Amino acid sequence: MTLSFPPFTYWVKRIVIACTAIYVLTVVLGLLSGEAANFLTTYFSLVPWLVVHRGMAWQLVTYSLLHAGIWHVLLNMLTLWMFGSQEEMDWGSRKFLEFYLFCVIGAGLMTVAVSYIPHLGISPLVPTVGASGGVYGVLVAFGMLYGEREIFMFPFPISIKAKYLIWIIVLLVVISTLQPSQGGVANFAHLGGLLFGFLYVRFLPRRGLMFAGSEKYFSFRNSYYRWKRRRAARKFEVYMRDHNQTVQFDEHGNYIPPDQPGKKPNGGSKSGWVN
Repeated sequence: MTLSFPPFTYWVKRIVIACTAIYVLTVVLGLLSGEAANFLTTYFSLVPWLVVHRGMAWQLVTYSLLHAGIWHVLLNMLTLWMFGSQEEMDWGSRKFLEFYLFCVIGAGLMTVAVSYIPHLGISPLVPTVGASGGVYGVLVAFGMLYGEREIFMFPFPISIKAKYLIWIIVLLVVISTLQPSQGGVANFAHLGGLLFGFLYVRFLPRRGLMFAGSEKYFSFRNSYYRWKRRRAARKFEVYMRDHNQTVQFDEHGNYIPPDQPGKKPNGGSKSGWVN
């Protein structure tokens, strides 16, 4: 257990600055022009009806930059700093940003989905704001990866292991979500953040979706180029036979000189083509 503060890592610092600056902007706009504040809320908070029927897909990300009050933004940013910085230091900035956006978008999609489920009492016209979806994803990832770490429960003079704290938070979120109140709209975003954070850590590639996707792309591209080379080699063999000459290529499409039958060029390497 340590009482030191974590560093402001690259993306944690930028998310905190962005959310704080936008909150200040919304307060100033609210004082100067109610119409401007309403425009900001309407087009950049998460309104499921606008996402589904007006194609405002950007709201699945931008809602996480808006907050409803000073305590809302303060608690979210403090939690992101205290727990997200450790994950970004261990994962790297690119994977952490991918993880955070995965949780934010996942929480947004869950909010949109449940708003259209009958008998839940949730309207698709109700806006949702706040970074809680991403923050709750960060929390559940911390509990899964650093479960034995002791967390000091300031201002109370007690500490608790991270895995137990996360289970308490999950239980509270589930109970809050089941309450028949308007607050359930935001609580579904919390629950979505917890779910997608768990799915990312438990089932997705350890090096992240972007890295895995790029690996698949380059593997497919290289396989395609190797196929084209073998195909060109076969065509050239046919062409040379039509002209009463014989040439040989190995199974990778590499040319085999006549005086070196069965020997591969390039020092016996598997392929002479380097990407």
